[in-house]
Parts: sequence; C-alpha cells; structure tokens
Amino acid sequence: MSRLANKRALITGGTSGIGLETAKQFLAEGAQVIVTGVTPAHIEKARIELGNDVAVLQVDAVDLAAQQELARTVQDRFGSLDIAFLNAGVSDWRPFETHDEASFDRLFTINVKSVFFLMQSLVPVLANPSSVVLNSSASAHSAAATANAYAATKGAVSALMRSWNADLLGSHGVRVNAVSPGPIATPLYDSIPAEYHQVVMDGIRADIPLGRLGEAEEIAKAVVYLASDESRFTVGADLVIDGGLTVF
Repeated sequence: MSRLANKRALITGGTSGIGLETAKQFLAEGAQVIVTGVTPAHIEKARIELGNDVAVLQVDAVDLAAQQELARTVQDRFGSLDIAFLNAGVSDWRPFETHDEASFDRLFTINVKSVFFLMQSLVPVLANPSSVVLNSSASAHSAAATANAYAATKGAVSALMRSWNADLLGSHGVRVNAVSPGPIATPLYDSIPAEYHQVVMDGIRADIPLGRLGEAEEIAKAVVYLASDESRFTVGADLVIDGGLTVF
C-alpha cells in the first residue's frame, strides 16, 4: 500500500514496541522515516530491522538541547516534515504514597516537558499541511490504582493535543491527534519482577473485556490512519484503543 507515499516522518521512541512497529508500518506505506531511541541495544536492533534507508538516532528525551538538535537533523535530512509521531515516554506504576519528587519529576520531564519542547522545536520544520500524532494512554481516560502520576502526565499530553490545534492548525496547517493505548504486549512489561509477572499479567488481562492485551500492530495501524491524508478531516481526536477497558 502507499497511503504515506513520499511522506517524511519522524517517530520518537521508535526503536522498540509501538514505535518500532509504527516505523515498519510507515515504511510499508511508502514513507521516509527517522526514528529515535535511547537504549543502545534497541537502537542496534532497530537499525537491523528497519534497514539502511532509515536514520536511527540516539536522542535522550531528557536532554532539551538534543531535542533541538533533532529538529535541525530532521531539517537537514528532509527539508521539512509531513508527519511526527511523538511516542517516546516512560511509565512508573506504583502506589500514590510511594512516589517521591524524583520519580514524579522523571515522569513529567520525559512524558510532558520533552514532548512540549520537541514540538516547539519542530514547528518551523513541519510542512503545511502536516500531521502530528501524540501517544497518550487509556490511563488518562480512566481511574486505575497505581496509575496516579503516570496518568497525570498522559492527561497533560491529551490536553496539549487539543490546545495545539488551536495554536497551530490555522496558522501552520498542523493538525494534531492522539492515540491512547490500553495494555499492549510490548517490552514494557519485561521489567515486572519474575516472581510477580504471571500474577500481574493475569490481573491485567482479567480487567480487559476482550480478555487479552493489545498488539503493537493494532496501535500502529491507527497511527498510520491519523498520519495519512485519509484522516485529513480528523482534528483533535484521541483514539482510545484498549479492548474495552475504559468502557466498563
């Protein structure tokens, strides 16, 4: 297929999970792609899987200077950008009373502050028209024990998505939408201690009406739609893709 033929795309957090699968889908649809990551092993794996035509860059979301340099790199390579999938982020699920200032600041720095300032840096590079897709979370739309600070960051991402349309749609032709995944089968869950892994995963599945975790491909296909001209009349949408988790 060629829904993204000749489109120039940036995917942050594109070396594993949803980001990597989205990069593969973008390539299959004809896009030129730059992806970023921070973990050396994931970067090397992505370079092998995506091929030599894809620039896989090491960019730390915490480093705002690196975010500004990324925008310059995009401009040098592509001239301008048709699509940005701002996907990089971290999770930290823990009881409310166990968060400290460091854990709270880490979540907001990576999930909100870095997204805000990368978008600011990308505005001069974005084509008119262009499409930006943010990765929020079903946690921003529901109440889940231990989500607290993480959910707050994703609520902020969804709020930025809506307000950026007011800032950028009329003046720059940039339309902004979001995906809000529920539990997805990605390496995110590999960090659960082995002794708790099965119990935690069984509990997650039990809460999902469809009875299973989602697949990264299912989120990536939604991102392709929002990135493509098929969604040219879609502005400010936040697609909750969670197997019914937030419905019941």
